[in-house]
Amino acid sequence: MLIKTPKGWELPEGKATPETIYQDRRAILRGMAAVGLVGSAAMTGLPRALLAAPAAAGSSLYPVPRNDRYTVSRPLTDEKIVTTYNNFYEFGSHKEIHSAAQKLETSPWTVTIDGMVEKEQQLDIDDLLARMPLEERLYRHRCVEAWSMVVPWSGFPMKELVKLAAPLSSAKYVVMETFEDSAMASGQRQFWYPWPYTEGLTMEEATNDLAFLVTGLYGKPLPKQNGAPLRLAVPWKYGFKHAKSLVRFHFTDKRPVSFWENLAKSEYGFWANINPEVPHPRWSQATERDIGTGERIPTVLYNGYGDYVADLYKDMKGEALFM
Repeated sequence: MLIKTPKGWELPEGKATPETIYQDRRAILRGMAAVGLVGSAAMTGLPRALLAAPAAAGSSLYPVPRNDRYTVSRPLTDEKIVTTYNNFYEFGSHKEIHSAAQKLETSPWTVTIDGMVEKEQQLDIDDLLARMPLEERLYRHRCVEAWSMVVPWSGFPMKELVKLAAPLSSAKYVVMETFEDSAMASGQRQFWYPWPYTEGLTMEEATNDLAFLVTGLYGKPLPKQNGAPLRLAVPWKYGFKHAKSLVRFHFTDKRPVSFWENLAKSEYGFWANINPEVPHPRWSQATERDIGTGERIPTVLYNGYGDYVADLYKDMKGEALFM
């Protein structure tokens, strides 16, 4: 008799919303739209500003198939919480930036791939999505501020973008940059921040199976406040590494200095791997608050994804891997 021991990220059957329910929900929403009901904020429970946006990139592609390899041991966080409790410093330093973020213009949107690659290129976001194998994954998300959630991201493995980029063998890092437009994004008028928001991964991290470029959420295109139309999800790292609204992927042999590392190197390092035994200089990382349930739960090394990523760091003695 085969006895299976669940991994730390796996979800017992019945805890996650089945894909068929997402399919049914999408069909219902399409029917509501046809009779003009979806325009009512009262019908959805979401702020009216979030309902007024035009069709997002690749709208017709959703919902996408769920990859059941990527599950979790906790129930999904409610969609309304995930779409209204956000960090997005381009639009302000408070959590309730979902309304301000509606000023983000996502069409047209061009993604640049440059640096140490065989051929530099620029791709329209819809063209990029049409070339990628979209799927849904359930990931745990852990913020450096010691709160967490469980999210059904849609998107594609980052290694597929790396394959498309065809980097030279000398490339060691992928540097990601967000948009820069202070006329549109009020937070970018704060001159003391090192805009644009910049993050980076090693080539080994970027091509790890877990590294995911997000294009959707809850079976729909990614909302603006969550980083539309393209953001990063690396669930074994703290949330500030998950750069939003990406416009550039630059391949280089030099380690980048990321946005928060530039601002406060003593508090935010390049690696930012999750470890409950290494506190932030101003608070403990031993536990986290699940913002869906309010429950205080223990934090797990690499956010429970050690089986996927621990080998990436086994020979890095002396590196400040965890803050």
